[in-house]
Amino acid sequence: MLQKFNPKNKNIQIWVGDKLYPREEAKVSVFDSSVQGGDTVWEGLRVYKEGILHLEQHLDRMYESAKALAFEHVPTRQFIKDAIKKTLEANKMDEDVHIRLTLSRGEKVTSGMDPRLNQKGSCLIVLAEWKPLVYDNESGIRVITSTQRRNSPQFLDSKIHHSNLLNNILAKIQANFAGVDAAIMLDDRGFVAELNDTNLFMVKNGILYTPYANACLHGITRGFVIELANNNGIPCHEKDLSLIEFYNADEVFATGTMGELTPVVEIDGRKIESVTGSDVRNQLSIFMFDNLKDRCEKL
Repeated sequence: MLQKFNPKNKNIQIWVGDKLYPREEAKVSVFDSSVQGGDTVWEGLRVYKEGILHLEQHLDRMYESAKALAFEHVPTRQFIKDAIKKTLEANKMDEDVHIRLTLSRGEKVTSGMDPRLNQKGSCLIVLAEWKPLVYDNESGIRVITSTQRRNSPQFLDSKIHHSNLLNNILAKIQANFAGVDAAIMLDDRGFVAELNDTNLFMVKNGILYTPYANACLHGITRGFVIELANNNGIPCHEKDLSLIEFYNADEVFATGTMGELTPVVEIDGRKIESVTGSDVRNQLSIFMFDNLKDRCEKL
């Protein structure tokens, strides 16, 4: 499911640093940490007509990631919100929009790894595009298992939402060569962690399961789904889950800001045969949209 260029995005305005630039002029320095070492944190935001979904939680995670990486001179929450608002207003965007919110450690005085070379403060980028959901929530997606393992906290904690995504990209490359939509990444012990770009859930005998958020991103949509399940009488457990359990699940679905709740219909050539009467994903999707207005923020 390769995303395509939308002509509506040809002349968009993009926020870089402290102001808006036309698309062709929106650039960072070759000395910026995003170029030097992928030394940035980021969030993906989805804009609905009701507002930006889970904005405060996304900003919380961005600030926690920036603190973990010892960023300095981080812009205030109000500055970031104002930058998002000005970007959306400049592009006349109010729904069906994806925002890539990036915070770089900033520009270095000379190339090098040492963060002490970053003496100009962090650099904020607000890239808003007209963009549909990344996956088809009706037909679902086919996936394979990647040989590329997801990072565990002993190497690089997934709770830092950083932009150094090479291990995820390597997994996606394997999925591309296999002719499927995404790749399952296992943790260092061989249990399922997540897809290369979204979290995973499975259903067995009416019970909802999801991997521990140890070697996977503690996704905000993931947390929303767990909350909705608990609030609506759907048993939900976090546990170590093997591929065999996923192969034999009654339902499997992925969750993410850019995909909402997407059915997984095939894993490593095994069809996920939805058991008659098992419609947990559909129920959760309904609950999600029933709660959407209360979880969105208008700027």
